Amino acid sequence: MAGPVSTMALDQYNDYIEHMRKEQFPMLTDALYLDHAGTTLYSKRLMERFQADMMSSLFGNPHSASPSSQRSTQEVETARITLLRFFNADPEHFDLVFTANATAAIKLVMEAFREQQEGFWYGYHVESHTSIVGVRECATDNRCFGSDEEVDHWIGQSGRSHDVDQLRLFAYPAQSNMNGRRLPLEWCKRLRQLGGQQRTYSMLDAAAYASTSPLDFSNVEAAPDFTALSLYKIFGFPDLGALIVRKDTAPLFQSRRYFGGGTVDMVVCLKEQWHAKKASALHEQLEDGTLPVHSIIALKSALQTHEELFGSLDRVSAHTARLAEELYQRLTSLNHANGRPVCMVYKHARAIYGNVNTQGPIVAFNLCDSRGNWVSNTEVEKLASVKNIHLRTGGVCNPGGIAEALGLAPWEMRENFSAGHRCGGENDVLNGKPTGVIRVSLGAMSTKSDVARFLGFVDEFFWDKAAQPLSARSSATVQTTAVQRFHVESLTVYPIKSCAGWQVPHGAPWPIRNEGLAWDREWCIVHQGTGKGLSQKQHPRMALLRPSLDFNAGVLRVSAPGSGERVAVRLSKDPSYLETADYAHRNASVCGDLIKARLYTSSAVAEFFTKALGVPCTLARFPAASPHSPSLRHSKAHLQQARHKAGVPRPILLSNESPILTISRSSLNRLNEQIKAKGGKAAHPSVFRANIVLAESACLPPGHEQPWAEDAWQSMRVGGEDGPVLEFLGGCRRCQMVCIDQVSGEKNQEPLVTLAKTRRFDGRVLFGVHTALAVEHGGGCSIIKAGDVVEALARSDTFEGVDSAYRKDA
Repeated sequence: MAGPVSTMALDQYNDYIEHMRKEQFPMLTDALYLDHAGTTLYSKRLMERFQADMMSSLFGNPHSASPSSQRSTQEVETARITLLRFFNADPEHFDLVFTANATAAIKLVMEAFREQQEGFWYGYHVESHTSIVGVRECATDNRCFGSDEEVDHWIGQSGRSHDVDQLRLFAYPAQSNMNGRRLPLEWCKRLRQLGGQQRTYSMLDAAAYASTSPLDFSNVEAAPDFTALSLYKIFGFPDLGALIVRKDTAPLFQSRRYFGGGTVDMVVCLKEQWHAKKASALHEQLEDGTLPVHSIIALKSALQTHEELFGSLDRVSAHTARLAEELYQRLTSLNHANGRPVCMVYKHARAIYGNVNTQGPIVAFNLCDSRGNWVSNTEVEKLASVKNIHLRTGGVCNPGGIAEALGLAPWEMRENFSAGHRCGGENDVLNGKPTGVIRVSLGAMSTKSDVARFLGFVDEFFWDKAAQPLSARSSATVQTTAVQRFHVESLTVYPIKSCAGWQVPHGAPWPIRNEGLAWDREWCIVHQGTGKGLSQKQHPRMALLRPSLDFNAGVLRVSAPGSGERVAVRLSKDPSYLETADYAHRNASVCGDLIKARLYTSSAVAEFFTKALGVPCTLARFPAASPHSPSLRHSKAHLQQARHKAGVPRPILLSNESPILTISRSSLNRLNEQIKAKGGKAAHPSVFRANIVLAESACLPPGHEQPWAEDAWQSMRVGGEDGPVLEFLGGCRRCQMVCIDQVSGEKNQEPLVTLAKTRRFDGRVLFGVHTALAVEHGGGCSIIKAGDVVEALARSDTFEGVDSAYRKDA
């Protein structure tokens, strides 16, 4: 920074940002955006200025001599020079290459080194982004430096590798994209000072750093050889990257064999194979094909608007550093009523919040409950989504930093992978350790009110001011003998996954199999391009698609929301009907599982669902259930009781985790009492998408209901002595999908907000119980119906997690 900024000046600047962003960032009216390390936000002025530029001029392909093409060329070159000056990079010593993003810039450098005949040695810092780590796969030898001290010692030893004849490249981030700590920029200068014929080149990943801090290349000798940038992280728009290259590294790119349009002066194809590369500017040799002209033109508006709205990056740096310091101090000072910390913040020993030389505006942490157990980051993200808070959780594309922060040894990471952990998955606490972090990153338009709102979010859901043992159902009042006071109130099947349910007529006998209720989730809607199954979480309008089973006509009918349009498909599972032109065998992805599905090729079917949801999609059918079908999905690994005696997981169709979901009307009534006590709207049973709703006798005296009794049940017999037995497999983990009104498709905050405060067990928010036909029924089929009496067999203890769990007052 140019110099310290006073507290009064920062207060005034914060007030200015609060006022300015109401007009310039209308998308933040109700939202709390805390993922500026992913991308920052674009302003209204920027978009209006860019639109005006595009509407007032004619821009053509720059690879031409027409006036519109020459105008484009001129704008591109002006943007290039302006950006170099933005970083105080003298065009005499530096060139700038436009790329798709920072990863593409890194890859461009890697390709230059890969083409060297002798290969190259590669070193990188443990806190590097995945894109920096990936370069190692193309090096003949590589080393991961586990600490700053290792790097300092290596440079002190002249930075020599085992093979002194090889080119060497050392890469590291200016700022960790995981925890925001800033690494020494002086390493680039020290490496350059080593000199020698086979000197070590430096590559700086400045994508995270440059978003809120000035990057100054005025000292040519101290500047990196290669610097990768993400321009959208600085300006919000356009979506571009850039590579700043020292011109004295140009010989490294001469071995580059590939050439594309715009990078050659002559190409011979017939009889001879010869070409002449452009020998002028380095960027002309590296920018293959037509540049994203319009995006580059937008940089003029981006640079001008950024300066008008925020002033210098020095100012942005001081402002965001102060916000991050306040957030860090408040999070680390939070303790539960019993004295245990609420947060574990991952801060490097050399980093000091408030010091812009050592720490950027990122806080990475995990939350703990009052017993010291980790809170699931998935649950945090679900609640944040309901509260319109945008943050990031998981591995944040920083494998080494995550491993260091969480103490994950390589064997543990491999074991987690074998246990089903994947990037973006819900298995985020394994073997007593989290697999990722919660990352809050601040940007130029962040304010003190953002910090306060996020702290209020933590306070509301994760700070226990008076932790109490959960007494949802005391084991002392639950009998271990049969209790015959419940009955099946209703049965519902969901023929199409994530669409509305179809209620089985009361008293109608309904088949139940190992894989669930008949006709439950045999179909799903898949994206035509990716084959991925669609979900209400991303497409709430799916709740308005209403399937109905017409057994007389032998079809499944589906009605669209807000119109009288319908589509019908056959119910028959006869292979002679399936192996027709109406079906195509395809791989589809449902809840992270790759399945073999039959996609309907009918244009009428595809058009119906595409029009209803507004995305290109069609219907797919899961293969007819069969004990021998290799395509059957299986219950998720965390439901251990769902396994057969032989150790094989219980088969399911397109259900997320188990064959059947059961809820209790008494438990729902208690939940709704808690919601209404806070002024909220009661939850309808349909939002929980249960197959079986249980109810207690209407003749019970007031106050004698048994909410949460199902927590302690081991199984239930339905329909008397000869009825089927259903095993209880564990609580159903809830997400923000329960907040979608199944009648209107609108999103609400309840009931997840109240559930998170009253029904959290070992970091998971539970409501309802996963259920399945007991193992003793084998591959047979049983019958149940609405109205059947239910005989519950309770455990001698409650299900795992209840006795030791806590809940907050609702």
